[in-house]
Amino acid sequence: MIKVGVIGYGYWGPNIVRNFSNVEGCRVIRVCDRDSAALAKVAASYPGIQTTPDADEILCATDIDVVAIVTPVSAHYPLCKQALQNGKHVFVEKPFTSKVSESEELVELAERKKLKIMVDHTFLFTGSVRKMKELIANKKLGDLYYYDSVRVNLGLFQHDVNVIWDLAPHDLSIMDYLIDEKPEAVVATGERHLNGFEDIAYLTFYFPNNVISHIHVNWLSPVKVRQTLIGGKKRMLVWNDLEADEKVKVYDKGVDVESKEGVYKLLLSYRSGDMWAPKIEPTEALRLEAQHFINCINSDETPMNDGQAGLRVVKLLEAATQSLRNRGEMVYV
Repeated sequence: MIKVGVIGYGYWGPNIVRNFSNVEGCRVIRVCDRDSAALAKVAASYPGIQTTPDADEILCATDIDVVAIVTPVSAHYPLCKQALQNGKHVFVEKPFTSKVSESEELVELAERKKLKIMVDHTFLFTGSVRKMKELIANKKLGDLYYYDSVRVNLGLFQHDVNVIWDLAPHDLSIMDYLIDEKPEAVVATGERHLNGFEDIAYLTFYFPNNVISHIHVNWLSPVKVRQTLIGGKKRMLVWNDLEADEKVKVYDKGVDVESKEGVYKLLLSYRSGDMWAPKIEPTEALRLEAQHFINCINSDETPMNDGQAGLRVVKLLEAATQSLRNRGEMVYV
């Protein structure tokens, strides 16, 4: 039985406790939070789980195998480091850390101690993203042309990071999972309006082979939008995460280019075929993610969203931030 301690019971912590509690071969035995009201909620919902305001009672405990860290990003590095130093596997909220150097150190430490790191890139376990991965891997879209994502809503404003570090990790982890090639450079622009942090931003990533990615993140939108378009040579797809049904739609649409011999012009023919919506598994992503982590620990396998995956996302975030600070200067990754 793998025993889990959770540090942080704020917005996302209750979901972590609930899902790890429901995973076979795993038990949450202790939850830490500085807020006594949060600990009271744990005690009311889970009478069998111990509570504490002291993180050391989890980080240094001999009866805990996994530490789940669900705190602001500034605390990720020191908590992860102490957990790993004490021989514990780590599940950590996104983004992995606030600096590339911190992520690199933690990855090296985990490898040296033969411990597992999983970064909570929950969307990778949704039926929609798994189906898109299958479609791309099976060449149903053909060679990829672009990845275009919009993730906007009114709030929730963060007080320690800007909108890029808050919302873009979702899209960057999905992009990293779906596209085998890795970005070469990024251009990022954005602006601050309310609390000193950028609350709207536009990120453009350049890949080899003419693939381009554009990500729009925004805390100031009057409507909530969670939509991704992926275009390929054969087909294109739209993923609307807010749709109750038919979240992923595949369009047999595209452009065929022909060159007439001896004539210096291109002939374009537009292809418009059927639209179809593949069946999407309705399972809860966080439950699958928690189960995957426990399985990887038991079988000594590497989680697909391991420390290296978290490091790749932090590298993109850091490069995008550098570009943003320099008003859209291209930064090579």
